[in-house]
Amino acid sequence: MSQFAPLKNDLILRAAKGEKVERPPIWIMRQAGRYLPEYHEVKGKRDFFECCRDAEIASAITIQPVDHYDGLIDAAIIFSDILVIPQAMGFEIDMIDGKGPVFRDPLRSPEDINKINLKPDVKTCLDWAYKAITLTRTKLNGRVPLLGFCGAPWTLLVYMTEGQGSKMFRFAKQWIYEYTKEAHILLQAITDSLIEFLAQQVVAGAQMLQVFESWGGELGPIEFEEFCLPYLKQIASRLPKRLEELDIKEKIPLTVFAKGSWYALDDLCEAGYDTVSLDWTYRPEDAVKVVNGRRITLQGNLDPGIMYGSNDTITTKVEQMIKGFGGGKQNYIINFGHGTHPFMNPDKIEHFLKECHRFGLQ
Repeated sequence: MSQFAPLKNDLILRAAKGEKVERPPIWIMRQAGRYLPEYHEVKGKRDFFECCRDAEIASAITIQPVDHYDGLIDAAIIFSDILVIPQAMGFEIDMIDGKGPVFRDPLRSPEDINKINLKPDVKTCLDWAYKAITLTRTKLNGRVPLLGFCGAPWTLLVYMTEGQGSKMFRFAKQWIYEYTKEAHILLQAITDSLIEFLAQQVVAGAQMLQVFESWGGELGPIEFEEFCLPYLKQIASRLPKRLEELDIKEKIPLTVFAKGSWYALDDLCEAGYDTVSLDWTYRPEDAVKVVNGRRITLQGNLDPGIMYGSNDTITTKVEQMIKGFGGGKQNYIINFGHGTHPFMNPDKIEHFLKECHRFGLQ
């Protein structure tokens, strides 16, 4: 890792490790993206995945919010997508404007598993992702840490079986309730690929990692324990061992974000992650009580929709949130409870960031 410039701002890494900090660090899910006018200038008419695969473009988009909100954001997160692992397994995916990702040939029966590669060489076939990380880390020149990420196994299974985002989860639910054995085979294969993918991101220069279980809240507590939690635990326990094999000696903080899975917070605190990210359905004080002194950093959890409110409303909500998490000087990272929206006003987000700094320093 000596090829990269020394880190000038390590606030988020210290917070993730449980150290006391001068103020809570801040980054925002989907901070690099469509709400920024400069994103559209760089993207042009290129396809979304084309932008991800071009290291120069991906790095430029990743760094845009760090430049736009100079001195206000404490981390960059690589511009990419959770669906690169399904792509590595052989799925063809189109990003449709107004609809999102659409799989051309989703898995609808156990026989369909034979159409994909359960053991892809993610080091080789996702080489472009690592090149983007290395270039971005170099360009950042130590300004802030660079985060890598992946989608979690259950969430990726949903996309692989539904073929797109869903409101009913008709096919994903059929897999876990009718094709249960095959669902676990698929979840295990995804998990194995994710561990290698995350490890190679670190080799490339990622300094912190987040696992997005975006559809976790579509499972009930019992199903979460069977189809989600064991695989999240595997990632947390096996990844450090793989990093050791790759001669990575430093501790890489790991975050899990299971949206809508409020019932699972206690289990997630025992799953082996340094940081547990929360959506906006948690009352911060209640989440702190669940953690109950364990070595866990909480991340979150402002409703991104508050950016549609007035500046005064944003100020009030930021103060409530930071106070709810105990002031934020230890075991806390500020974030939204999910990602930004394309329609958001960048000036509102700037006000949010400045207020986070103001209340975080109190």
